[in-house]
Formats: sequence, structure tokens, C-alpha cells
Amino acid sequence: MNEKSKNDRPARPRAASGRPGGPRDRGAKNGDRPQRSHRSGPDRGGPDRAKGDRRPDRGPVKPGRDNDRPKSDEAPARKPLPAGLESRYAALEILDRVHEGATLEDALARTRPFENLEGSDRGFARALASETLRRRGAIDHIIGGYLDRPLPKKSARVMDILRIAAAQSLLMDTPPHAAVSTSVDLANDRAETKGYSSLVNAIARKIAADGPAILEKLPARTDTPSWLWRSWERAYGPNGVKAIAEAHRKPAPLDLSFKPGEDLEAWRDRFVEAGNDARIMPTGTIRMSRISDVSSLPGYDDGAWWIQDLAASLPAKLLGDVAGKRVFDLCSAPGGKTLQLAALGGKVTSLDKSGARLERVVTNLKRSDLTAFLVEEDVLRYRPEEKADAILLDAPCTATGTIRRHPDIPWNKGETTMTALADLQGKMIDHAISLLKPGCVFVYCVCSLQREEGEVQAKAALKRNPSIERVPVRPEEIGGLEKLINRDGDLRTTPAMLSDDGGLDGFFAARFKHKD
Repeated sequence: MNEKSKNDRPARPRAASGRPGGPRDRGAKNGDRPQRSHRSGPDRGGPDRAKGDRRPDRGPVKPGRDNDRPKSDEAPARKPLPAGLESRYAALEILDRVHEGATLEDALARTRPFENLEGSDRGFARALASETLRRRGAIDHIIGGYLDRPLPKKSARVMDILRIAAAQSLLMDTPPHAAVSTSVDLANDRAETKGYSSLVNAIARKIAADGPAILEKLPARTDTPSWLWRSWERAYGPNGVKAIAEAHRKPAPLDLSFKPGEDLEAWRDRFVEAGNDARIMPTGTIRMSRISDVSSLPGYDDGAWWIQDLAASLPAKLLGDVAGKRVFDLCSAPGGKTLQLAALGGKVTSLDKSGARLERVVTNLKRSDLTAFLVEEDVLRYRPEEKADAILLDAPCTATGTIRRHPDIPWNKGETTMTALADLQGKMIDHAISLLKPGCVFVYCVCSLQREEGEVQAKAALKRNPSIERVPVRPEEIGGLEKLINRDGDLRTTPAMLSDDGGLDGFFAARFKHKD
């Protein structure tokens, strides 16, 4: 989970209809069914308000708020840019928002120049921003070799222009003249960068000529911040950290999870016929190369599948048979695990404190024609009247296991972030255990490579809570992939695993049972 799920504001109850101000989850009344459920999108009629809920009905929660937008997003409309420059300008603006603290995902969603692009221009801008971040360490090293002294902080945009020039020449097979000329045009576009246009021209030309040979010799460590390298070296050893860093140099493949009963071989054949390199993975997902327009794939409109990394699909499997059981999916957005559990017949309560993120769960449930009860609430404040038969907690974390998908993470996170999140994770674990019926199963998971958020948390939870015991993961539960189980019996994956098949996200999951 993303660190933005931390306790930073009060939450309000959310009905499964997708509207705030609806009834809280009142437990097993009316035949163990929640008062309202979500099936195919927001109920615009509005749910009945819970007793004591004095908040006005504000209508559907909308992603984002105007006062949350970066100031740079308020800039007036610009005159049209020359052909070929729009996508580079959009990538530059995306990087600017990432430097302001936005995630790459948020920057892509809220950058107006990017929103205005279509087709191949949009795909190029996204790829350019992503690759610039993915190989930022190496790119900065190469640029630094051509600078007599570091650029001043006020010239940060000039540095990003040079990074974009380097990414095009070194990583994206852009013709040198195009990479150089468009970068000079970007420098000339603003008064504060125009004075650097000659410098940009000179360095961009040198990078195009000599950079590829330099890049090939740089070690994997170059693209990994020092604090992460040290942490992973302690956890996985010298060879392990090198393998992880190498895996991060490549984008992640696309994994699709399917509803139970779907004919995977038939779906694979359909994807192959559509021109995709699809293959069935041992865990029952289908993997293919990244697709620029996922909505164009067969089965998207029918809701037969949803996007979910192979590793992310495993924690829900550890709950076992959930058919007919009351299941809490805590910190659930964007909803992949909720869809998994609902497809298996679970009576799922999908809880997240972010209304904007819950809208994504609503969208995914509607497209997949599945049912879950949505609650917008802080996990630590959630007090249902009836406890759960099974709980999955995908806790907020540094998300360092998803760097292949989110290359901004190494540059926007730090050790202080991890310390604060580890404290929150411990509190969430203890509270989740208090919501579980005796004899039932609880799974804690994080998409993190940091042991402080995974293995250390699991051991600490057992020490603090004598009412629980560890239930080791069995290979047959995860497609026979025994190598994904650590010595304690917990699930531990890294991007370097299954490298011949494209790797997988870094994940940790531990299963506990509430003793009778």
C-alpha cells in the first residue's frame, strides 16, 4: 500500500453504494448480510443514513480535491507547442510534480499537458517520464561527468531537461538529433531556463555520442539510493541486493487474475490471437508484456479479469476457502484482493480510509459484476458489531516491492518514512486481531522489500499477541512455488525471483490463527 494511507485525517462511514454518509457495517443482521452492498456502481439514489450520523449527504466521493492540487497545476493555458515537443513537455511537467512530492501515478493523473495528449504521444510521454525515473541514478552519474560543478537548486528544471535528453538517447532509441533539438527547445521555452540552452545543447550532444558506452559499464548499484542498498544488502546479502537492483532496471510485465471457472487456456489463446505474448503462470494468472491500452484487451469490458501482479494475488489465497464467510479486506483499494475474495464467494467488507481510492474499487467491482460492502473508514477506528471469519490486512508501507511499476519510489521515500509506517503497521495488526473470531485466520501483508515492515513485524506481532499462532504457508497453496516461502513459513517474494519469467513484485505475507 502507498504511504498516503497513513492516519492523516478523520474518516467517515461509506456505504457499498459508493456514497459517503451511508450506514456503518452493523454486522450479521438480516441473515448475515450487510445493510447495503455494491454490485455495479454508485447508487445515485442515496443510502439511508446511519443513526447518529449527522454529516450531510455530499453525493459521490470524487477523486482528489482542488486544494490538494500542486500549485504548478494552476498555471494558465499555454500556446500550442511545436509538433513533437508536446510529449517531452508533458514528461517534464510530470517530473516536476514528482519532485513536489506526488507519486508518479498521481502526477500522470493530474498533469494537464499529459491529459491533453492522445495515442502514441501519450504513451511516449509516460514512458519517457518512467524511464527517466527508473534509471535516474545512472543518468545523473553520466550528466555529472559533463558538468564542472553541480547546477544550483533554482535550476532544477534544467537538470530535468538534461535527464529527459539522456533518457531518450540512452534508453529509448530516439535519434540523437531529435533528443538534442527537443531538449534545447524545452530550455528555450522559459525565461529561467533559456540561459542554459547552450549548456543543454552541448551536454545532450555528448551524452548521445558517448553515453551508451558509459551506461553499459555502470553497476546496478548506481540506480539504487544508498539507504535502500544498505537495507537490502543486510536482508538479502550481496548477491541478493544486486539481483534486485538489476530487476528494477526493467519494467514489470502485465499479470491478469481471472474469476474462478474461467478457461485459462482459452483466454491465453485469445490474447495470442490478438497479437500478445501470453502465458499461464503456476498460480493461475496470465502474464504478458506491458500493454499501452489495457482496455483494448479481450475480456476487459466483460469483467472476466483484473490487473494484479502475481505476487499480489497470493495473500488472498492464504485465507483458504472463504465461500459464505464474513471477510474483512482492510486497506483494500484499488481492490484487486477484494475482487479475488468476492469472486470466491466471500461476504467481503472492503475498507479503506480514502474515498477517492474507494472509487477505484467501485469501478472494478462494477466492471467485474462482483459484490462487496464498502466502508470508508480508518482501520484503527473500525468497530463492527460482528467479528470476521477471516481478515486480510494489506497495510500501508514504503511499497519498495513495486519499484518496477512505480520508479519514483526510491527518490520519494526514506528511512524516516519507513520508521513511521512500521509503527502504524504494528497498531493495525493488533487492531485487526481484535476484529477476528476465535479459531479464524488473519493474513498480514505488505508490498515491501523491507524486513522491518515484513519479517520483523510478524515476529513482533506474535510476541505482543499470545492469542495468535503462525500458520505456515504450504507450497501447494501458491502454485507449488516453494522458493517463495521463507524459513519461518511466511511468503517472501522479490523482483529477482522467477527472473526467467519476468520476475514479480516484492511482497511479504504472514498467516496467523486466532487460538480457540
